[in-house]
Amino acid sequence: MFYVPNGTKLCGFYECEDCSNRFLDLKIGPRIVCPYCGEEPDMEIGPDEEMPQAKEAAKLIQVVEGEEDVEKFDTLLSLAVTGGDYEWL
Repeated sequence: MFYVPNGTKLCGFYECEDCSNRFLDLKIGPRIVCPYCGEEPDMEIGPDEEMPQAKEAAKLIQVVEGEEDVEKFDTLLSLAVTGGDYEWL
């Protein structure tokens, strides 16, 4: 699971087009690499290897502003993943 740290005041709410996971991320942009199914390219390549391409499959759904709203989104995503078991939090 990917969570934002406590006290975060601004983050992005994303959904991956490949694996359909939804998550919060501190990076805000129209598209980012999915932390679940995407891989950041290893830029240490050999002379005969192709330059790797990062597939930015996670699309920004909403920018979440305010510490209270970020905490609310984080809690809701946690509940969705755990099937509503709020004791886990």
